[in-house]
Amino acid sequence: MTKLITTIDEMKNITKALHDQHRSIGFIPTMGALHDGHLKMMSLSAKENDVTIISIFVNPLQFGPHEDLDSYPRDIKSDTLKADSVGVDYIFHPTEKEMYPELPTIEVKAGRLASVLEGAERPGHFDGVVTVVNKLFNIVRPSTAYFGKKDAQQLAIVKKMVEDFNHSVEIKGVDIVREADGLAKSSRNIYLTDDERLEAVHLYKSLCLAQSLYVQGERNSAKIIAATHAYLEQYTSGTIETVAIYSYPELIEQHVIDGSIFISLAVKFSKARLIDNIIIEA
Repeated sequence: MTKLITTIDEMKNITKALHDQHRSIGFIPTMGALHDGHLKMMSLSAKENDVTIISIFVNPLQFGPHEDLDSYPRDIKSDTLKADSVGVDYIFHPTEKEMYPELPTIEVKAGRLASVLEGAERPGHFDGVVTVVNKLFNIVRPSTAYFGKKDAQQLAIVKKMVEDFNHSVEIKGVDIVREADGLAKSSRNIYLTDDERLEAVHLYKSLCLAQSLYVQGERNSAKIIAATHAYLEQYTSGTIETVAIYSYPELIEQHVIDGSIFISLAVKFSKARLIDNIIIEA
């Protein structure tokens, strides 16, 4: 039975006891509204570790002033049932006051990796991510932490943070889980209207088009981006905010593709901003 933990002290006492018993800890940080993408990571953790812990915390530091912090979906009862169904042992579910008794005095900055793509569109977002992930790693002290590849930039930043700050945790990226029609599963998909939901499938289809051009030998980023952008304009009514090709995980913009890349896009619908990507290994 999954146990709900709400205080830092209790969570730290539990993880200290687990470390004393030399038990491995798998950890998945989330903001709740759990979907199949989250559950895939939890199932994997349950298979690979002695104990699986998730956090459910809607982190205010990673939301901008006009983003959906207040309306972000929250349903701890449903999330607990879902987590229990895939073998999660503990849910760390602190209040905002518990995590941030006061605004942090010492700031953690994500740096250059956060200056592009989502970081450029959402200033301060990744600073909030690395701040909360640092706190969670220090509280839970996991052996392995799992992050979805849908947020590929976040995954790259967290891996670099772990390297730079010498955290004793292995970071595993988990493949995107998609609906049957290809739409990447996301907590924000519930904000789509019926018509937008039908259009949203074309985000993935546009990425498949971009990948097919790459497979056919195209290495000029501008041509791949133009074709992807044109496809999205034709098949969606959303505002196309980003179509970009960057090296991965270095996150350096590619004009002539060389090495591993990820093709990233972001489209803003009426109440939902959706992101998606495809990572292509060298």
